[in-house]
Amino acid sequence: MLWQGALQLRQLLLNDTPLIDTRSPGEFAKGSLPTSVSLPLMTDAERARVGTCYKRQGQAAAIELGHQLVSGDTKSQRVAAWVAFARRHPNGALYCWRGGLRSQICQQWMAEAGCEYPRVVGGYKALRRLLIDEQARICQQQPLLLLGGRTGCDKTGLIRQLPLTVDLEGLANHLGSSFGRRPGGQPSQLQFENALAVALMKAEQSARPKGAPVLLEDEGRLVGRCALPPDLSRAMARSPLVLLELSLAQRVEHSYHNYILGKLAAWQTHLGMEQGFEAFAEDLTQSLYRVRKRLGGVRYDGISKQLHQALKCHQQGDAEAHRGWIEALLVDYYDPMYDYQLSKRQHLIRFRGDREQVLDYLATAGIHGS
Repeated sequence: MLWQGALQLRQLLLNDTPLIDTRSPGEFAKGSLPTSVSLPLMTDAERARVGTCYKRQGQAAAIELGHQLVSGDTKSQRVAAWVAFARRHPNGALYCWRGGLRSQICQQWMAEAGCEYPRVVGGYKALRRLLIDEQARICQQQPLLLLGGRTGCDKTGLIRQLPLTVDLEGLANHLGSSFGRRPGGQPSQLQFENALAVALMKAEQSARPKGAPVLLEDEGRLVGRCALPPDLSRAMARSPLVLLELSLAQRVEHSYHNYILGKLAAWQTHLGMEQGFEAFAEDLTQSLYRVRKRLGGVRYDGISKQLHQALKCHQQGDAEAHRGWIEALLVDYYDPMYDYQLSKRQHLIRFRGDREQVLDYLATAGIHGS
């Protein structure tokens, strides 16, 4: 049983097919697919030993060493894990780096255990190549529409309530600004690119029958430390803009709930109440420090004092003081930067309005909310 050819592999990705990644944990961590789990044939150390043996003694000796390392209880446990996954996900498949020896061995051992399971011909390399090619094609052929707006407009919230969208911040596990770090960290660059390509494929598939554009948030080249692929950055740079406009008070309120209350809850869920607050406070302090040069010394000192005082009050149960430094940061840092960047793209603006007006406009473009 084999998955092979561009059409089959494309459907595998579009259908969120559960996948067993039989590569080593290190290979998986560097880059994996959105629906894959790491159930390796060999550990990193075992793979390194086999690789050294291959270089020194050739393929036959390396294969023999591999069978020695993965035998007995070790083999039984790994086969049992693959079979258990296959029972839970009978529509899934397995792969290795190039669909070669490792995945063939896994497939054979599973069959010997009474479990026939499909294998992806070409492995991760073929799937990665398909994603790169599909993304390049989509960036050339599929119309895009960007949702812009000042910091605090809740652009991401609007993106997430609509179809035909790609949530860049969700894929990057980052809130998008200098203060956007989230507990759990970000995916590797390759993981981000793979998930992004799949998301673009799905959005394009839904948009094509309607002739509608795919909606993305207007992001810079980086979302945290995840970089947008160059072909997507170029496509976004020439795409029309819809601007979501909210009052300063509304933006302060959203930022307060998103970056203060929401982030604190996330950190405390991740680390516990006390350690979570400490991590939250450190996160805010370091985030402000990172933009100190752009703020300038006087403005940075003033906002920093406001932040530290707000954290003291917050630790004592009153979080309201955060609104002061948030407003100062929006007015003194984010708004001027936004105005400067937007001034170079006036010719791309197609519409601007509040949330309801923007939703109405997007509906006329074929992007309908729930």
